[in-house]
Amino acid sequence: MFAKTIQNPSPAFLFYKHTIQISPMAQVSLTDSIKVLVFLFLLFGGLYFAAEFLIPLSFGGIIATLILPFCRRIESKGVHRGVSAALCILILLTIIGGLVLIFAWQLSDLAKDFSQMQHHLGGLRDKIESYISNTVGISREKQTEIIDKQQDATTNQMAGVITALMGIGVDFILVTVYTFLFVLYRSRLKKFILMLVPVEQMQRTEKVINESAKVAFQYLSGLSMMIVMLWVMYGIGFSIVGIEGAIFFAVLCGLLEIVPFVGNLTGTGFTVLMAISQGGGGSMVLGVLATYFVVQFVQSYIIEPLVVGAEVNINPLFTILVLVLGEMLWGIPGMVLAIPLLGIAKIICDNVEPLRPYAYLIGGERREKKDSGFISKIKNAFNKKAE
Repeated sequence: MFAKTIQNPSPAFLFYKHTIQISPMAQVSLTDSIKVLVFLFLLFGGLYFAAEFLIPLSFGGIIATLILPFCRRIESKGVHRGVSAALCILILLTIIGGLVLIFAWQLSDLAKDFSQMQHHLGGLRDKIESYISNTVGISREKQTEIIDKQQDATTNQMAGVITALMGIGVDFILVTVYTFLFVLYRSRLKKFILMLVPVEQMQRTEKVINESAKVAFQYLSGLSMMIVMLWVMYGIGFSIVGIEGAIFFAVLCGLLEIVPFVGNLTGTGFTVLMAISQGGGGSMVLGVLATYFVVQFVQSYIIEPLVVGAEVNINPLFTILVLVLGEMLWGIPGMVLAIPLLGIAKIICDNVEPLRPYAYLIGGERREKKDSGFISKIKNAFNKKAE
């Protein structure tokens, strides 16, 4: 009976036989998928376990990309490459030192009114405890006990904070050294990459390297200019609202813009808390929120298209995904590095034919608009700096 079935197979038997067979093409596809999964597993595992080594190295590479055009301009005047790199790094450190002094100056002014702010926060705490006691049913004594436990835990973590600050100092020195060496040995690094590709691909590879460095500079310099513009707008808005230490919170909100979505909300939250601690009431809080929404509107529809441009435009889905992934792998430094690194990766994908589908997947919608004369002049100015 079984032999007869094989000699004269039924349609059901043929369907079953067809479904259980795996074609050679499917086997190849399955093998490729497994290779991709193994590669991603090893990649993210390596990024996680080598974080202490890779984070300063990545910051050094990004900063080197930012100062490279200025180093080239200085070198064109006959200055030695090492001297020009050291000079550019010195200027950058001077700017960072100036920001630190502004922060210290504003914090000293805020410290003068600390007792008054503490009094306002104490009154606010009493109101919150009364509301929780009446609404949720947790007594004020129980709330105080919970808060005291949290304060004890915070005190125990101070040693960890001091250790972390010492680590940041060491990483800062490493980043400075890496930046200098990247700029100094950029020709050797470029030649090394060209030696890895076939001779017929060298010209194309060199073009990709140059365009990646150029557009990366445009993105990073545009982001820096956008942060400066945000400082001005937040400073004006917070000063009009009446926030004490308006410059401090303006600089804070602008710097936190490096981390999209999360940074600006965090900075605005701190400012709202300051408004409450200063006893400004609901009108000051509404003023801070209004400043935030106005600045975000101007940033999204005027500053970003004008200054940052669409060369490394990333859609919101991958922006959020890479921020979450960056935080999981490298913590807060990973969130700061996530967008620039993904932007540089997108630039490379745009210029390599087999990788263009990935650039399309990561990128956002391009809006073709005819620039006005003023916008064109600004964009041309950035292009000249990058050359």
